[in-house]
Amino acid sequence: MSRIRLAALQTYGIFMEGTKNFYVDTKDYIKIRRNLKASSGDFKKLIRREIELYDQMPKDMLKVTPTLILASLPVVFYFILPLLYFFPKQLLCSHFWTSDQKMRFSNDYLRQRLKHNKSLLKHLRRFQCSFPEQYPQSLIKEWLKILDSLRGGNQPDVQQILDCKLMFGPGPYCLLCLEGDHLWHLAQLHSISLSLARRKSLARRAIILMEMDQAILREGGVHNMPMKALQKSCYIRGLNPAFVTKEHLIFWLNQWLKISTHVQAKELSLLLHCPLLLGYNEPSNLRLF
Repeated sequence: MSRIRLAALQTYGIFMEGTKNFYVDTKDYIKIRRNLKASSGDFKKLIRREIELYDQMPKDMLKVTPTLILASLPVVFYFILPLLYFFPKQLLCSHFWTSDQKMRFSNDYLRQRLKHNKSLLKHLRRFQCSFPEQYPQSLIKEWLKILDSLRGGNQPDVQQILDCKLMFGPGPYCLLCLEGDHLWHLAQLHSISLSLARRKSLARRAIILMEMDQAILREGGVHNMPMKALQKSCYIRGLNPAFVTKEHLIFWLNQWLKISTHVQAKELSLLLHCPLLLGYNEPSNLRLF
């Protein structure tokens, strides 16, 4: 059997298996949407995996649907098969990727997200000379320590961050106060590509993250999560889980939850900046660059 024929058969098999998995997740997604509509948007009855699926499937459906439509047409599928082999990242989603591809493509996507951290840190520092007069000097001093810590290659303590959460409430880092370029980098960090209504999309993203966090706690906490679930949860929140011990994943996700459980609706911006505040100097993230 020629190598070309073997590659074609393998691609066909992976595509058909991926189609089955995609169909199952699509049915689950539709069911989740119905349940949310029936409960007026109450996420409390959903488990963590269902909320993750609810968040991810619209992106996957938008990406893969054109390919699936073309593949369903007579004869056309055999013409697009080589494209699926050479461009799986561009034309397909994770349902159709091999284990090796999932690791490589996930690293690529996370690298694209995290490269915006450096610009976000610059934006956070731009305010340091113009904080509103009503802010206590002790608060400003503590916040500058956090920024200096990040620049110096260290991760700030979670309690330090929580002590400064007022910065993300009424201003200067609340969603309503952020400049356009700052919003753009923040949206890219969270894989939000919409050019319009960025503030609304970012607020929705923060709420979804909080609902995921609450689901983890409802299911017994981080220590009860299997390794793959831990890796996926850390990846979603901006930590590269590759070659990281389970103990450190548990520690890092617990750090995130400590912040998430203390964030109020007016402080959603803090949670959106947590991939920077908690992951900027993480060794596994630095390895991506």
